Amino acid sequence: MNFYTRKWVKPEDLNAHGTLFGGSLLRWIDEEAAIYAIIQLGTNSCVTKYMSEINFINSAKQGDIVELGIKATHFGRTSITLGCEVRNKITQKSILTIDKIVFVSVDENGVPKPHGRTEITYTDERLREDPI
Repeated sequence: MNFYTRKWVKPEDLNAHGTLFGGSLLRWIDEEAAIYAIIQLGTNSCVTKYMSEINFINSAKQGDIVELGIKATHFGRTSITLGCEVRNKITQKSILTIDKIVFVSVDENGVPKPHGRTEITYTDERLREDPI
């Protein structure tokens, strides 16, 4: 799992119980996963297709620093499947897991199109490649 992004839980991120609002966390995850998919597929023409069960394990509170981990687990012809874990940076306690997040490469009309990728790249070298 690659943990690239950290977020500081601020007052505007809290729910009525004073803990991190799930909707804020899911917004952060979708954005982080999209960036990861864009880099892996070498195109910013991809969309979120599917998220499996979202498992909230522990809560986070104001002032906590959380980190988002994403890992590519499978390449399809037009898709990429990712896994996600969010944890507390200081305590290392898991806050949330998602087994599957699927992104699909699409053309200008939103129709799935082959992306041509078959393996995971762990650096930003994809950003320097010529587009497919």
